[in-house]
This record gives sequence, structure tokens and C-alpha cells, in this order.
Amino acid sequence: MLGRAGVVTVDEARGILDMGLHPLPLDVERLPITAALGRVLSSDVVTDRPLPEFPRSTMDGYAVKARDTFGASDNLPALVAVVGEVLMGEEATQPVDKGQALRISTGGMLPPGADAVVMLEQTSPAGDDAIEVYRPVAPGENVVQPGEDIKAGETLLTRGHRLRPQDLGALAGVGATEIDVFRRVRVAIINTGNEIVEAGSAPRLGQVRDINSYNLMGLIQSDGGVAVRVGIIRDEYESIRAALGSALKDADVVAITGGSSVGTRDLTARVISDMGGPGVLVHGVSVKPGKPVILGVASGKPVFGLPGHPVAVSVSYELFIRPVLMRLSGEIDPIGLAGIPPVRVVSAKMTRNYSSSQGREDHLRVAIERIDGELYARPILGKSGLITTLVRAHGTVVVPLSKIGLSKGETVEVRLFD
Repeated sequence: MLGRAGVVTVDEARGILDMGLHPLPLDVERLPITAALGRVLSSDVVTDRPLPEFPRSTMDGYAVKARDTFGASDNLPALVAVVGEVLMGEEATQPVDKGQALRISTGGMLPPGADAVVMLEQTSPAGDDAIEVYRPVAPGENVVQPGEDIKAGETLLTRGHRLRPQDLGALAGVGATEIDVFRRVRVAIINTGNEIVEAGSAPRLGQVRDINSYNLMGLIQSDGGVAVRVGIIRDEYESIRAALGSALKDADVVAITGGSSVGTRDLTARVISDMGGPGVLVHGVSVKPGKPVILGVASGKPVFGLPGHPVAVSVSYELFIRPVLMRLSGEIDPIGLAGIPPVRVVSAKMTRNYSSSQGREDHLRVAIERIDGELYARPILGKSGLITTLVRAHGTVVVPLSKIGLSKGETVEVRLFD
């Protein structure tokens, strides 16, 4: 039952859900790296070749023997004979002997006998076939050695890593053009309510268009999941049970919006519990908005009963569904610390006082403003049923359980929306 004595804290709710959830591993699929951005690796990537595979110049200049430049200065430059040029994309076969240099471009292969590159701007022509060098270089200077970037046999990326653009570049660099990843997590969205109609419909008085399933769909897709909109289901036990049963067969997670608050139409909790143990694990969390949220497990899969208000849906998703998606996707916490939010955070000062109830974690929508070169957080006030309070906001500020509000000028952390 909901009520002050029945609710649990956010951390307690997460712990209860974590202990009650025992997911099976996802299937694995092989993809070209062109389609793998944002996917989670199912196995370590061990390289079979170094990067680079030959010594390369990092500058436009001249490949030389470093000892030929020792002692060079503006007043007493070193004179070096230019005996040729390293062609880009070609193997450098012409050797560099004592007192000699070859012209070389950035990325060119260091020729045999050379062990450094003199930057072009540290030289000047001395006739048609010689240069004066005004700065000495050390052996290995301005050169990337074979395997300096990636060594052969090195573990480049580990299982559970979510692929970023730079990771795709590294994979391409070692010739790994196909990669094994976990299948995307499928999340079924069931929208309940006799008053809800499709977004493309013209609602009659007393009806409202579907907002929540589209909001949820975007949140799920932003986190790499596959959102499956089941449709709008009437507030009837048999209808909701049939929709949940079908969703549990096809999806890894189910989110039901509406029907989680106490009242005559509170069917979600009953349906979840009737689908098999353990059923409902948590019904009521000390958070605003989102207090009536339901966390449960049916047929071994997590099922969430979300309040009907759009802001409460977003807050509940961030607190409970997003961590579960990360766990089910096979992703490993890159920081290794529980509770680190996978979102960008900026510091800002409050533009006004804000009151909150002690004993309840409050998620305040704010807009970021720049005033006299400093960032400020302006509260976006309004009921949790107003989707525009999310549209106008840039992120949220969490007021902890122990606080009764925030003061004007107080520095807060703003969790930015994606």
C-alpha cells in the first residue's frame, strides 16, 4: 500500500529490484563497425597487428640522423645534404647516411638509417640540395614508433564496453571491420487509460493524446534500447493482463504507464503480481514526482508501473529503468562506482529559493542561464502533468531527502538532459 509508512527511498528501491532481478545473458550478433556505434561489446577485442606498423613522421620536415643535428643553433646551424624525398603511401627504401636528410610529410614512413624528423620551420634552404638546421632533435623526436599507439596482442577494448566514435576509429586502424556485440535490449511500452487516444487522433472533450509512450520511446532509444509501442490499453484487468503477457514473450523489459496510483483503477500492481512470482517488489518511492512507481519482476523480466504524468515518467525512467537497461545490455560501469550518473553534469547557482518537503527526494526541472559570465539554474515550476515543464528545461536538480529546499545563490549540480 502507498502511504508515508509504505514508501521506500530511491536507494532502497534500487537495492530491492537489483536483488530480485536475475536476467539471462543477451544473444550476440556480429556487425560491421559502420553499424556498431553505441553497441556493447560481447567479448574483448585483441589486436593481431600493431598500429602503426612502421615508424611514421608526425611532422612535415626532414628525416635525419639525430646526431647530425646535435649542437645546432641559430648562430651555428647544422648543414645537412638533402638526397631525396619520402613519397606518401610508399615504402621508404632509400637509406639516410651520415650528414644526409630526406624530405618527409606528416604520416610518411621513416626511411632506413633515420631516427628523427626535423620540423620544416626549424630549417632553411642552403642551396638546391642542402638545408641548415637551427634546432637539435633527439632520437625518436617527431616520430611515432611501430606499436606505439596499439601493440600486437594488446587488449584494445574489453567486453561490456559501449562503442564510441573514437573506438570505431581504433578498430578500423587495426583492420577489425566486424565486431561481436550484444543484442539491443527490447523494451515494450504499454500505455493504459480510457482517456488516452493516439497522437494522430482528434481527442474529444475528456480525452488526451498519447504523450508518455513517445517520451519513453525517445528515452529508451537514447540509451541504445529498442522501444516497442504495444498500444493504448483500456483500464480493464483482462486487457492489461493480455497485453503484459504478450509483451513478456517478445521484450526484455516492460514499462506500463498509468494505473500505478492508489484508486479504483489501480490495476497495474495486481496484474504484475498475478503474472507469477516474485511480482511487485516495490510500490511507492519517496521521490517527487514519481511516488506511486511500481517495480516488479514477472516471468524473470523487469516490469515497471509508471505514473501517468509525463514528468514523473521521465524521473522514474532515469532513476530505475535506465540502470536496468545498462545492466541488461551487458555494459560495464566504466567508472566502477555505483550511483555515478551516466549523464553530463554542470554546476550552476540557483536564481531563487525553492522549498521542498524533507523526507522526499525532489527532482526539480531547471533551465540554464548565463548571467555576467556565470551559469544559473532557473526553476521551471509547474505540475508534473505538464510536458512543457520538461520541454523548457535543460536538466534537473536533485534535492536530497535531508534538505527542505534550496537557497538563492546556492551552487547546485544540474543533470543535463541528453
